Amino acid sequence: MQWLIDLFNWTIPVGGGGLLMREVFGNVFGLASALGGMRRKVWAWPVGIIGNATLLTVFLSSLFGDADSANLLGQAGRQIMFIVVSVYGWVQWRQSKTARTSSGEDSAIVPEWASWPVRIWLMVILIGGTIALTPLFRVLGSFEPVWADAWTFIGSLLATYGMAKGWVEFWLIWVIVDIVGVPLLFSAGYYASAFMYLFYGVFTLIGFFVWARARAREKPAVETLMPDPRLRQAPTTSTDS
Repeated sequence: MQWLIDLFNWTIPVGGGGLLMREVFGNVFGLASALGGMRRKVWAWPVGIIGNATLLTVFLSSLFGDADSANLLGQAGRQIMFIVVSVYGWVQWRQSKTARTSSGEDSAIVPEWASWPVRIWLMVILIGGTIALTPLFRVLGSFEPVWADAWTFIGSLLATYGMAKGWVEFWLIWVIVDIVGVPLLFSAGYYASAFMYLFYGVFTLIGFFVWARARAREKPAVETLMPDPRLRQAPTTSTDS
């Protein structure tokens, strides 16, 4: 099994550190999942789960024989969170896809705009969750700045859940996650993930407009109103003379 272990820990020298091939592998699957999500394909979820499982081993590298790598507990924890929420999203999209296939639709879901109360709660959870998790991650020894690690964890949770629900705004949550997450990954030496998330920042903006256009195109153009029962005309009867 040594050859498999060596392949699993194969590193390409980059600057003063190294680039794990499994980090590249995990992010390639993440990109494929994002592309599938933009097209609203059910296969985006299982593909993403493979990438998440691989990246989990990357962000806990010290447990896999690389003592010089920084442990990002928020990044590692969110891979577990991704897997759990992705199973939920997979089930939701499969059910929706089954219903839409019967009506001749190809995509799994119809994008929806979140209501204003939902948007407010998303921001409250993002900020409040970051504040709550920061001291916990610091005690556990996560890489500094710990608040950035907590921010990416909570933001990723909300974005993944938003995708499962079909909210267009989930793309924008990814943008604000990347704004904080990319500098954190660069500073921790995870270059493949940093460059990939930098690309994601642009990709998520494109995804937002694609879903927004799909929402405008696929929403019902005419709403059918139920007639007021008070306006219904009583049936006429005829009698034989």
